[in-house]
Amino acid sequence: MAGTVPPPQPPLGPPPRPLFWPWRSNPLRRRTDTVRAWLGLGVLLAVLAVAPVAGALVGDAAHRHYQDVARHQQQTRHLADATLVHDAPRHPEPGSDEEKKTRYPVEVRVVTREGRTRTTRAEVSPGLTADSVVSIWIDADGEAADAPLTGREVRSRAAGWALLAAIGVALTGAAVHAVAGLVLHRRNLARWAAAWAETAPRWTTPT
Repeated sequence: MAGTVPPPQPPLGPPPRPLFWPWRSNPLRRRTDTVRAWLGLGVLLAVLAVAPVAGALVGDAAHRHYQDVARHQQQTRHLADATLVHDAPRHPEPGSDEEKKTRYPVEVRVVTREGRTRTTRAEVSPGLTADSVVSIWIDADGEAADAPLTGREVRSRAAGWALLAAIGVALTGAAVHAVAGLVLHRRNLARWAAAWAETAPRWTTPT
């Protein structure tokens, strides 16, 4: 229809651009291109500066926490001889690798440091018969527990938290850059539509 302004058609995609193009003099360069370039550089520098600091702080805090946990476990847990109340299951093939890895929870009797006899459930190798004796870790209440954290486990967990902190900083920076880029892109589209609405009528031919 004559006089109807066709909808704006933005480019399908940006052409290849040389390195540092946002800072080079270019008649097609928009102000938002420069803003986005500086924002990306700022976010990159911020991530490179903050991520190691965040990782170090979080890793140090996690290391002190797990050291306290390990110290508490060492004070409240100890190895004790446990006597099986019933036979353990024999599902894996005897002598197989699966038998070496598999453990079954069974009822066992243990004696606490105070001399009290307790019944608890502990994981033992398959095929053990009743009255077999195994060594397990128990807590102050005589319940089966995991072995106290070792120094290597403490360092590993602290390193894991440090890595997560650094990754979190990087993801936050990426999210900030992505949101800012989306806002700038929408602003570009709005300007494109406004410019097209002003230019399109000059190209239309009445019929």
